[in-house]
Amino acid sequence: MESFSRGWNFLKQAWGMAFKDKDLLKPSIYALVVGGLISVIGIIPIILVAMLTGGSDFGNVILFVLGAILIFVQFIVSYVFSAMTVYLIYGYLSEGDGRMDKAWAIVKRDFFDIATLAAASTVVNLIKNAANKNKKSGIGAAVARAGAGLLDTLWTEAALLILPAMVIDDLNLKKGMERVWNITKNNLLLIGISTVGVKWVTGLIGFILGVIGAVIGFAIGGGAAYASSEPIVIGVGIGIGVLIFFLFVVVASVISSYTSTAYHTCLYIWAREVEAAKEKGQEGQVAAPAPLAAVL
Repeated sequence: MESFSRGWNFLKQAWGMAFKDKDLLKPSIYALVVGGLISVIGIIPIILVAMLTGGSDFGNVILFVLGAILIFVQFIVSYVFSAMTVYLIYGYLSEGDGRMDKAWAIVKRDFFDIATLAAASTVVNLIKNAANKNKKSGIGAAVARAGAGLLDTLWTEAALLILPAMVIDDLNLKKGMERVWNITKNNLLLIGISTVGVKWVTGLIGFILGVIGAVIGFAIGGGAAYASSEPIVIGVGIGIGVLIFFLFVVVASVISSYTSTAYHTCLYIWAREVEAAKEKGQEGQVAAPAPLAAVL
């Protein structure tokens, strides 16, 4: 319960920053818009190939390649805008202002590194999907699925910390992984990760918003169908209901994306400063960045 309370307090602190500097939220919104467009565009050739090849072996290979490319592009989009958020938060905490022009410049500088991180995440995602599609029973298949799920969970957490290493310290994927491994091995992130339930809070908010959106959307769509037998009225009512549901989902996604990025950015900045203090032989506790310090 204390972990959840800390997560809720961090969310309030993180959004306090966003309300003071609206630029901090822009990349999360851009990511949803661009990611949605890419998903719509990317699914078209996949559907066409599926229709034309009829499930043949050759068609399955093409579908796998197209699916992998789409996942890779989606990861790039997600990481590019998350990298912008990281730098904006870093700029806000260190200079009092997160500037979009500087964030764009950093993304251009680190684009190749971001692409390598996206490639690694794509491989992990494909491994997880392959394991989940394996419908075989038995201990071996169960262990494979559990192992793939654990790999995906660990890599997702690692990627959220590698990205700040790339953006703040200009590290490539290999050096970023080494940096995150070292600070994790030295327990520099243990307190923050174990005591602040950010994932629980954002997950609960997402669930609540999803339920509210579904109830309102169903009420409007169902109400239109109940009140009128006209197909146009019913169609409009259902369409409005669906749009309202997705609006709530979008809001939940922005809340989750921004809060998670802010949390891991603050964790990395803190671990970075603790590491620097240890190297200099300084004793005493190093203060965490303001949003994290307020809840620890």
